[in-house]
Amino acid sequence: MFPQQIIDALRHVRYPGTGKDLVESGMLEDDIRIQGFKVSFSLIFQKERDPFEKSVLKAAETAVKTYVDPNAAVEIRAKHPQQTAPKQEEQSPLAEVKHIIAVSSGKGGVGKSTVTANLAVALAQAGYRVGLLDADIHGPSIPKMFGVEDARPTTYGDTNLIEPIEQYGVRLLSIGFFTDPDNAVVWRGGLASNAVRQLLEEAHWGPLDYLLIDMPPGTSDIHLTVVQTVHLAGAIIVSTPQQVALQDARRGVDMYQNEKINVPVLGIIENMAYFTPRELPENKYYIFGKEGAKRLAEQLHVPFLGQIPLVQSICESGDEGTPIVLQNGHPAAEAFRSVVRKLEEGR
Repeated sequence: MFPQQIIDALRHVRYPGTGKDLVESGMLEDDIRIQGFKVSFSLIFQKERDPFEKSVLKAAETAVKTYVDPNAAVEIRAKHPQQTAPKQEEQSPLAEVKHIIAVSSGKGGVGKSTVTANLAVALAQAGYRVGLLDADIHGPSIPKMFGVEDARPTTYGDTNLIEPIEQYGVRLLSIGFFTDPDNAVVWRGGLASNAVRQLLEEAHWGPLDYLLIDMPPGTSDIHLTVVQTVHLAGAIIVSTPQQVALQDARRGVDMYQNEKINVPVLGIIENMAYFTPRELPENKYYIFGKEGAKRLAEQLHVPFLGQIPLVQSICESGDEGTPIVLQNGHPAAEAFRSVVRKLEEGR
């Protein structure tokens, strides 16, 4: 099930008072939640004792079962403008997370998700308790990189909290666990942001030293949602040495340092820094330029966290679901561990 399917189903239900459907009349709240066969959302009624409330709620439930899935477990909340939000007495699922770090890139194609996956595993190897949230709603790749594409999260105990999937010592959540990998996720900004907020706030993360968030490329509503939802300890910017990538990386740094966002930039990682052939492991060929990200870090007065080489085995390991950092002794694995040590030094 997808949020858009729920929206389309509710267009078949009309509010008797106006004759308009629930979506057209603005009665559908932007809080659709989907967990497996469970779906919940809110409908807004202007009157405290609306005479059509019960019939509309029933009709909405029937519409979801008819047009989306007959096995759906539907929960619909009736809201009224006069109502005040109930006090949240339960502890936030993120209360036991010490450091939340966003991993960003100014543009796509620079290997941000690969870097995030390997950093998460490297942190776990260093003895830290680590979580990883794949916030790239439109292009989730973390499930494949960890070899858990077929995994389906369940709920934690008797709660409605999502239990992350654990692999290589890292607790994982991604919209990819809940969608068909062969179909595009075509969601408007509000729905995509809402999905990220749900994965953050409605998951059983447990006690973690680090929660890494693999952000979408560029700057978008999702970035603002994350900043407004959680307290970020900082952001890491990933770039290649290529000039066009560096321009976008500069904008990425500026976004986090903007006074309205004000998130510390922990440093810049230069990915695909140089090419090393498998048969000539000591050779370095600077295909995209030399040390461009390092110079950018110096210009912007932010830490430079290190260089990750461009080697075929990094790509192969990601496709196979085994991050390269799992290969002890591999030069690329040591490069990621070096980044972790620099993060530790900067704490």
